[in-house]
Amino acid sequence: MRLFIAEKPSLARAIAGVLPLPQRRYRDHFQCGDDIVAWCVGHILEPVMPEQYDRKYAHWALDDLPIVPREWKLRASVPSVLSGIKMLLRGATRVVHAGDPDREGQLLVDEVLDFLGYTGPVDRLLINDTNPDAVRRQLAAIEPNAKYRPLGTAALARQRADWLYGINMTRLYSLLGQAAGYDRRVLSIGRVQTPLLGLIAARDVAIETFQPTAYSVVTAEVRTVAGEVFSARWSPGGHPSEVDEEGRILRKEVAEQIVERCRGATGHVFRSEREIKSEGPPLPYSLADLQIDAAGRLGLSAQAVLDACQALYETHGLTTYPRSDCSHLPEGHLAQRETVLAAIAGHVPELGGLANAADLSLRSRAWNDRKVTAHHAIIPTRGGGRAALGPTERAVYELVARRYVSQFLPSYDYARIRLELEIAGERFVATGRETLALGWRRAISVASPEEGEAEGAPLPAPVEGDPVTVAAVLASERETQAPKHFTDASLMQAMVNVASHVSDPRIKAILTEADGLGTPATRPGIIETLFERGYVWRRGKAIVATAIGRALVDSLAKAATTPDMTAEWEAAMRGIAEGTETMAGFLGRTAVELGALVSEGKARRLVPPPPPRAPAAESRTETGARRSRISRRPSRARG
Repeated sequence: MRLFIAEKPSLARAIAGVLPLPQRRYRDHFQCGDDIVAWCVGHILEPVMPEQYDRKYAHWALDDLPIVPREWKLRASVPSVLSGIKMLLRGATRVVHAGDPDREGQLLVDEVLDFLGYTGPVDRLLINDTNPDAVRRQLAAIEPNAKYRPLGTAALARQRADWLYGINMTRLYSLLGQAAGYDRRVLSIGRVQTPLLGLIAARDVAIETFQPTAYSVVTAEVRTVAGEVFSARWSPGGHPSEVDEEGRILRKEVAEQIVERCRGATGHVFRSEREIKSEGPPLPYSLADLQIDAAGRLGLSAQAVLDACQALYETHGLTTYPRSDCSHLPEGHLAQRETVLAAIAGHVPELGGLANAADLSLRSRAWNDRKVTAHHAIIPTRGGGRAALGPTERAVYELVARRYVSQFLPSYDYARIRLELEIAGERFVATGRETLALGWRRAISVASPEEGEAEGAPLPAPVEGDPVTVAAVLASERETQAPKHFTDASLMQAMVNVASHVSDPRIKAILTEADGLGTPATRPGIIETLFERGYVWRRGKAIVATAIGRALVDSLAKAATTPDMTAEWEAAMRGIAEGTETMAGFLGRTAVELGALVSEGKARRLVPPPPPRAPAAESRTETGARRSRISRRPSRARG
């Protein structure tokens, strides 16, 4: 008897759906002819806490740090699922590992087999598309599981390193905080959450210390010989003196001199460009893209979007698996397009017209088997329940549906116009955009991406050499603006594009390839942890570090507050997966580096806590977090 072990119930259903008859559903598995399909529910094992290695660790003490287990132990986090798989393994002649085709998916089933002592043959089934035809193809391409074990080893190394870092650093700084007067607060430290807090705190400091720079902008109203009037802005052109690297005029008198020279002057069109461009629809959503877009359009937090996506997937069956880092779709899904569009029209009547007008012959760049990773993009399903959706669920579903519909609408066509003028020896530039066909923008509203390029700006189309006259010219005084505080949208964007916040080229390259800080599944929880711990709070839409969060960042070594460690670990994980690095070597280095961080922490004092704030000025998040205490059993830091 073959025993398939899927990562989650939905994948188990997809596998069972293509296996031989007769089939029967039981509480924890499917019987499919001679085969059985069981499932996990994510990780059903977790590392034990320090006191389960030695009872003395139930009491937190600086002298016990760092805690480094000699032999690692796991415990069942979902005992009922584990016991069910254990019973089924007794009758299995071979196992088919059907975890997701990535590191965590590999570890998730491998660790269960190892924990239960299974030593029989194991095959590997790699599925990233649950369409029946795709599942059948993968069933015909089963490989030995041994080929993929290094992926699981890499994930296991990451899991153990995160345990070492989170447990030891959290205990260390919680105890230092207690000594500094933090009222027995748990000061959690994590490889991902703490660099994220560092980003927020650094942005706050940059805003507070920002010194504005005054500059001038010279704008002219220009008239053509045909009487058409349009606006053009002064550009350094071939005369870059008296401007900064951004082309801004820093001395007011220089701007006034340009105004005097150009007032009432005549000139000519130096260059005239009108370029016709076509733009295809944006790709369907990955979870991060959806969270960023929903934050900007709907004002939703990353956690609220994830919760809505989970409900749409699990409760209503209206969308596909949500925790995806991919924006592409399997080519086999094209066959479902008509029924998916019909489902969208049924669930969101206001999209019915667009769904019915969709051109099924169109194939956008979204359909690409080679770019589909462990999961494909989030899209509507062909069915789904009719239960009423909550407001957030409906709003998120509509975003997902609009992205899908846009894949079958024509391109957005526009003319990009640029005029360069020479007036009194100075260069002026005017830009504009003229929409020719809205295309997919009928489904999705998108602001013009280019700053200063006005949508539908009425620019004339003179030819090069045509004369122009300045009708009016003005120098306006402006100041450079401080960076903006992070919001839900920009913080998620910063996690995805964290490489843009580091300067070391090697670290930047690793983080770029690794898709940023955290994963689609963990980012919302990490952000929520910062709120729960009282490290950040909301000021309107802004996410700002609290005084305690700032004090913690100021107390930590730089290595703990930057994403460099994540990059170094990611490089090691790849090496383990590729066989050029060993888990033992990586964990040995991690233990040495952790020992140095612990020693450094013990030698320094934590920044004292800020004075209590008046109740009226204190955020609810900070008040709630202040109730946290160091307990006999420590909380597990996320990230």
